[in-house]
Amino acid sequence: MAHLIILPILIPLTAGALLLLVGGRRHSLEAALAVFANLMLLVTAVVMAVTTDRLGDSSLLITYRLGNWPAAVAIVLVADRLSALMVLLAAILGLLTTSYALSRWSRLGPFYHSLSQFLLMGLNGAFLTGDLFNLFVFFEILLAASYGLLLHGSGAERVASGLHYIVINLVASLLFLIGVTLIFGVTGTLNMAVLAERIPSLPEETRSLFHAGAAILGLAFLVKAAACPLGFWLPRTYDAAAPSVAAMFAILTKVGIYAVIRLGLLVFGPNAGVSAGFGSRWLFVTGLLTLAVGAVGMLAARDLGRLTGYSLLVSAGTLLGLIVFADSAVLAGGLFYLVVSTLGAASLYLLSGLIGVDGEDQIADLPVLQPYVSDPVGVGLEEDERPVLIPAPLGFLSTAFLISALLVAGVPPLPGFLAKVAMLSPLLQDSLAPFPAAASLMALLIIASSMFSIIAFARAGIQLWWADTSRIPPTIRASEIVPVSAVLLLCLIVTPVVDWPFSFIQRTANQLLDPSQYVDAVLGRKVSH
Repeated sequence: MAHLIILPILIPLTAGALLLLVGGRRHSLEAALAVFANLMLLVTAVVMAVTTDRLGDSSLLITYRLGNWPAAVAIVLVADRLSALMVLLAAILGLLTTSYALSRWSRLGPFYHSLSQFLLMGLNGAFLTGDLFNLFVFFEILLAASYGLLLHGSGAERVASGLHYIVINLVASLLFLIGVTLIFGVTGTLNMAVLAERIPSLPEETRSLFHAGAAILGLAFLVKAAACPLGFWLPRTYDAAAPSVAAMFAILTKVGIYAVIRLGLLVFGPNAGVSAGFGSRWLFVTGLLTLAVGAVGMLAARDLGRLTGYSLLVSAGTLLGLIVFADSAVLAGGLFYLVVSTLGAASLYLLSGLIGVDGEDQIADLPVLQPYVSDPVGVGLEEDERPVLIPAPLGFLSTAFLISALLVAGVPPLPGFLAKVAMLSPLLQDSLAPFPAAASLMALLIIASSMFSIIAFARAGIQLWWADTSRIPPTIRASEIVPVSAVLLLCLIVTPVVDWPFSFIQRTANQLLDPSQYVDAVLGRKVSH
C-alpha cells in the first residue's frame, strides 16, 4: 500500500506507452490493453478512496515524496478525500468512454487509446500533486493529449475548433507559468503546504507581488474552467469532438475548478492572515456571470452537443460561486453536484453520437434543434389516432436522454435534484459571505438555471423524438449501449443509497475546511500512511 498513490499515474503512463508500440495494427490487442488498463485504474481509484476515508482524523492523507527529498523541494503526491474522489471520477469516465469508443470511434484516427491514457495520466497527476510546478507539468500533459483527441477524426469543423482550443490553452499555460514564477520568486517554494505556512508571515512589501502572481495563476485556472468571459470556446469545441472524446472532456473544466478549490481553501484559507479570502468577491461575481451565461446559452443552443456544453458552463459557474462561502454544507452540496453534473453531461455527449445519422461521424448531419413556430393552418385538423410503434433503438435513446436531461437539470427524484437541494438548503437558511445578499442571489440563480435547463431539454426532447415521425431509427451497437446504460444506472443507484456517498462527500468538505491538517501531513508532523 506504500506506493498506492503513484499507481494512478503509472498505470496510464505504462498503458499509453504500450499502446503506442502496438499502434493501430492489432485492434483486438489494443482494445484489450486499453480496457484492462482502465479496469486496473478504476480498482486502484476505489481502493484509494476507501483508504483515504478509513485513515481517520489522525492521519487524513496519504503522502508520497519521490526520492524522499524535503517537502519544500520534493515532488510530493498527496491523496486526501477530494483528490481520491476526483481520481475515481476520472477512472469511471475513462472506462466508460474507452468501452464506447471500441466499436467505431477509436478507428477514426491513430493512437486514440494511447492518447486517452496519457489524458488520464495528466488528470490524475493534477489531482494528486502537492506543488504548483508539477500541477503545471500535469496540466500540459493532459492538454497535449487533449489536442490530439480533439482532432481525432479530422474534418473542417473539428480542425477549426481544435486550433481555437489550442491557442486559448497555450495562452492560459503562459499565464500559469508567469503566475508560478512570481509566486516562487516571492516565497521560494511552490509546495502548496509550505506556501500555506509561509503566506501569513510574508513581508508587506512583497505581499502585493505575491497577490499579483496568485491573480495571474487564478486567471489561468478560470480559462481552463471555462469561466465567463473566458469560456465561450467550450460549447463549440466540445460539440466538434468525437462523442467519446467530448464525454471524457466533461471532466476537464473540473480540473480548473479543483485547482481553485485546492488553492482557495488551502493557501488563502482562514489561516492566511491578511491574504485570507484573496479574490473571493471577484471569484463569486465570475461564478454568477458564468452561471447566467450558461443558462441563457442552453436556451439558445441549436444542437444537443452545444446544449450539453452550455450545461457544463452552468455547472462551472455554480461551483465557482459556491467556493467562496467556505461553508461545510454548501461545499458538500457543490462537490456532490460536481460529480452528478459531470456524469450527466458525459452521458449526453455519448448519446449525441448515437442520435446522429446512423451514428456516423458527420458533424454537419447531427440533428439541429429548430425554434418553435406556431402553425395556425394546422389548428383544428383531425389527429391521426393510429397507434405509434416505437422502434427499440429510439426507445432506448429517448429513455436515456430523458434520464440524462433530468440529471443535469436537477429534477426529482434523481441525484441531480438531491445535489441542488444540498446546495440550496444552507444558502436559503443563512446569510453567508462574501456579503449578506450573496447566498440569496446564488440560490436564486441556481433555481433559475434549473428552470432554463428544463425548458431547453424539453424543447430538445420534443424535436428529437416527437417532431419527426418519419425518422429512420439509427443503428446502435451493444458496445455503445452498455457504457451509456452503465453511467445512467450508476446515477440511478445513487438515489436510494445517497446517504453513503454524500456522507463521504460531507467528510471531504470538512477536511477541506481544515487546511492545517493538510499542511501537517505533508510536512511530516503527523504519521502518514
